[in-house]
Amino acid sequence: MATIAFLGLGNMGYPMAGHLANSGHQLRVFNRTHNKAQRWAEEFPGTACTTPATTTHNADAVILCVGRDADVRELLNDQLLAQLQPGTLLIDHTTTSARLAEELAARCAEQGLRFADVPVSGGQQGAINGQLSLMAGCAAADYDDIVRITAPYTRLIERLGNPGCGQKAKMVNQICVAGLIQALAEGLQFARNAGLDAEQVMKVIGQGAASSWQLQNRHQTMLNGEFDHGFAVDWMRKDLQICLQEALHNGSSLPVTALVDQFYGELQQQGAGKLDTSALLLRLPKSSR
Repeated sequence: MATIAFLGLGNMGYPMAGHLANSGHQLRVFNRTHNKAQRWAEEFPGTACTTPATTTHNADAVILCVGRDADVRELLNDQLLAQLQPGTLLIDHTTTSARLAEELAARCAEQGLRFADVPVSGGQQGAINGQLSLMAGCAAADYDDIVRITAPYTRLIERLGNPGCGQKAKMVNQICVAGLIQALAEGLQFARNAGLDAEQVMKVIGQGAASSWQLQNRHQTMLNGEFDHGFAVDWMRKDLQICLQEALHNGSSLPVTALVDQFYGELQQQGAGKLDTSALLLRLPKSSR
């Protein structure tokens, strides 16, 4: 068992830290809204701290699950890194740019620290159920420790390469998901406008080549007009911007991703940024016939 500092108790981090605490690790948690950390400490065995420095003091591992590149930079500042013991393992579950991961890995190596970018996939429900897929960018020597520490909330984990590769793999995930959601929205719209029972159609094609996690788990809520769950448009837009920036860097062409990113931008302008990503259906007109 390890002493673990967990920074960031959002929709994903809150249950993930809970799984670690319930598995026997000694947990200290920090959240910018301290009353959320206090609420977590009332629900799980662990300590709510008021600053990142007190949370990470003498920790064996530091885990982050926050929102953006800027949040990671703010937490892992030079002062905090300097206080960590040599050999401390830093695991960043935040979806960030690959360049940030590479930069942090270099900074940590200079101070004898170990850094890994390990973004996750599986959504809030996956975090609650301890069934997340993890994409690790890390030194080969650190992988076994990452597997052991993250096991309480992991369904699958793979090392994709050195630091930065985990984030690039997460970009692949978001590129694929964006296209799937748009295709599902268009399929549902077409079914309804064609006078078909869209739910019946989904039942049939969900057993064939068109099936996907999005179809299986989102078509009914989309048909019901329920968009108040899951991963928000604002966060997906942030992730797709990261994908498009990386594509410019490595020479990839992402025309569908760029188009879906534009669609999400339109939803944000309509005030729908907090809705689930499946809200793409709201952009599509119903038949006037």
